Amino acid sequence: MLTLRVNGQTHRLALDTRTTLLDMLRDHLGLTGAKTGCNQGACGACTVLADGKRINACLTLAVAAQGQDIITIEGLAKGDALHPMQQAFVDHDAFQCGYCTPGQIMSAIACIHEGHAGSAEEIREFMSGNLCRCGAYPNIVKAVQDVAGQGDMRFPGKGGV
Repeated sequence: MLTLRVNGQTHRLALDTRTTLLDMLRDHLGLTGAKTGCNQGACGACTVLADGKRINACLTLAVAAQGQDIITIEGLAKGDALHPMQQAFVDHDAFQCGYCTPGQIMSAIACIHEGHAGSAEEIREFMSGNLCRCGAYPNIVKAVQDVAGQGDMRFPGKGGV
């Protein structure tokens, strides 16, 4: 039995010890925001936050996430109120097909929290682990810059969102 805290809720699950965090989120908790992309940690579609740090859920075993606060895209909004980064992606049209968007948003939140949103070049560098096949990069950078400039972004970290 594993005990995992996801989006502020504790879950006890009987899982094979080889189950990835991504598969646990999608298949056992029904949280399908984190996507299966490359399944090799190269595309960032599966990015979630673990104790406030971005991780590739496809490369992380669920058992390794015990004791950490896992935040997924589903844990960001407060009711109908989007997280500031989610709203910035809408405002700046920072997505096209939307497949990479959850991972991009989670990574963008961490990018700001890590202090890597000082310039467009820095944002591109620290977001480079998240690929967008549609090429929405300029708008993604604008969304990150917008939220970084607000200075009041809720950071989902230890203890929930």
